[in-house]
Amino acid sequence: MWSKMVKDGQFDRENFSSGPSMPSSPGDTLCAAVSASAWVEPHGKCTVAFSLAWSSPKVKFVKGSTFQRRYTKFYGTSDRAAVDLAHDALTHYKRWEEEIEKWQNPILKDEKLPEWYKFTLFNELYFLVAGGTIWIDTPFQSSNMRNSQDQVKESENAVVQLTEAKVDCRKRETDSTYDSTASRGHNHLDENYKDISHENGCVNTLRKGNSTNTLPCSTMKNLQHDDDNDDGGRFLYLEGVEYVMWCTYDVHFYASFALLMLFPRIELSIQREFAQAVLCEDGRKVKYLAEGNWGIRKVFGAVPHDLGTHDPWHEMNAYNIHDTSKWKDLNPKFVLQVYRDFSATGDLQFGVDVWPAVRAAMEYMEQFDRDADGLIENDGFPDQTYDTWTVHGVSAYCGGLWLAALQAAAAMAIQLGDRDFAETCKRKFLKAKPVFEQKLWNGSYFNYDSGSSGNSKSIQADQLAGQWYTASSGLPSLFDDFKIKSSLRKVYDFNVMKVKGGRMGAVNGMHPNGKVDETCMQSREIWTGVTYGVAATMILAGMEEEAFTTAEGIFQAGWSEDGYGYWFQTPEALSIDGHYRSLIYMRPLAIWGMQYALSLPKAVLEAPKMNFMDRIHLPPVSGGLHNETGVRKIAKKTKCFSNSVFNCAC
Repeated sequence: MWSKMVKDGQFDRENFSSGPSMPSSPGDTLCAAVSASAWVEPHGKCTVAFSLAWSSPKVKFVKGSTFQRRYTKFYGTSDRAAVDLAHDALTHYKRWEEEIEKWQNPILKDEKLPEWYKFTLFNELYFLVAGGTIWIDTPFQSSNMRNSQDQVKESENAVVQLTEAKVDCRKRETDSTYDSTASRGHNHLDENYKDISHENGCVNTLRKGNSTNTLPCSTMKNLQHDDDNDDGGRFLYLEGVEYVMWCTYDVHFYASFALLMLFPRIELSIQREFAQAVLCEDGRKVKYLAEGNWGIRKVFGAVPHDLGTHDPWHEMNAYNIHDTSKWKDLNPKFVLQVYRDFSATGDLQFGVDVWPAVRAAMEYMEQFDRDADGLIENDGFPDQTYDTWTVHGVSAYCGGLWLAALQAAAAMAIQLGDRDFAETCKRKFLKAKPVFEQKLWNGSYFNYDSGSSGNSKSIQADQLAGQWYTASSGLPSLFDDFKIKSSLRKVYDFNVMKVKGGRMGAVNGMHPNGKVDETCMQSREIWTGVTYGVAATMILAGMEEEAFTTAEGIFQAGWSEDGYGYWFQTPEALSIDGHYRSLIYMRPLAIWGMQYALSLPKAVLEAPKMNFMDRIHLPPVSGGLHNETGVRKIAKKTKCFSNSVFNCAC
């Protein structure tokens, strides 16, 4: 083919009438080509458009689960779909390009934004396609679409009954009266089984006596919300091409701003997947590599680390270095992401759907408050997203996330009508906050942790992760303005500017003497996504100049012509000498957290006008998170808040 084209510039005419080609045999080496000719006048120009499409309708995972890709909803499963795809591309590509320009131009033409930021913002989106993305249709969506009023009524009843259940995650018991057998396709269960989870592919461990049986989870009514029979489908993307786990949640915490701003239905779909997972348990045994101990694959009430690898949705928690049911950041991150999405989209139905999981996730964390001071404590191992960086006692990162989650859960509870739970969360927040500040605030920043190790007083770049989400959700700041800006100024002066003059981003850990924290691999690394997250926090604190200087270090190191050449493969981590760890990684999508901070949704901007925390009045009652009576009434009519700027799923 190539020789013929080089010699003649075209193929023989008989190629055009040779009929359909024969299917290839296994092992055959094939090639194909398309050519076109056009007459061009002197000094004229001509555009010839080519379109290339594949039809690959099925996704099959190692353990046998098979799904239809999302596009088959519109093009069918025939191999002829490739012809239709190519045809539609040639027919519509000009309009697509116009729509892309209309989307990008407000940012590209904004003279207040640095040039490097504009194209890095859009180029980092490569990962949404290159990150092993799988997009399928919602499997049980279609046949029995019920009247919308019936759906709302059933959703209210199910959520009220589930939320009123006094769930003790450690005992794995519930008093729920929810009729799980009413769901479609659910197995009939003996009355001695306790089933409080829901279908859609996850695994639920059902106990009877001393035996353990594994069955598919039953369907929670309306957990997959639809609009015109379309909820956006189900979406998977990898933590990275080297860390092959789907939708790694502690990392999605950083990356999710891109989906929320650009594909909000997909973002809500992912949160619903994890809400289901919280209410599931998988009792299969797993050995953890770091400590050599055994545990179960998925604990009820714990947010999973990921949705799996070889059998996503069915076999979660592919990560097996540590037992992530003991991590301290996953559950708060779930609550914070849910509330941010709830406040940004104004989708009240989404809030109703996931509220039982939010309560269960908060209640689960009580076991980590060892001294009843309202704060969770880390347990002397790397029980967080920094999974080689050991933490002792109260930590700035996990403790701050917990404070933020308490406030977010309280605000969400008051909006959904669960006033008792709102009061409990606010009471805990007011108790925990002064303890957090007393144990960690040193006058200029929050110490890494409250322990006595050599790095307990380290300056952690990510110390205000909880404040980042608090400000992104329109909630009152966790700390006074002086402490927030002082901490960020310390990070900027030390973690950013003392490393290559600010041309590398923010190093994770820095000693107060100006030396990089060499405690472990991760303390001395620069995490690209964390740097973007820190920059977003700075923007929200009114420190835009410092924010762009901080983030520009990642551009200089990875994207600029003078950098290390990591274009379209931004790594998770950089060492100070420019070496990388884990190319093509999810977390750098956090640059969209910066854009989110620069263009907060109207619903979030107006939130301070109606401070939900001030609307929670505390009676003189004490008790834990699970000692309350639960929801009295949730949403007389589920609908969106009027001041939302996103197209929600109502």
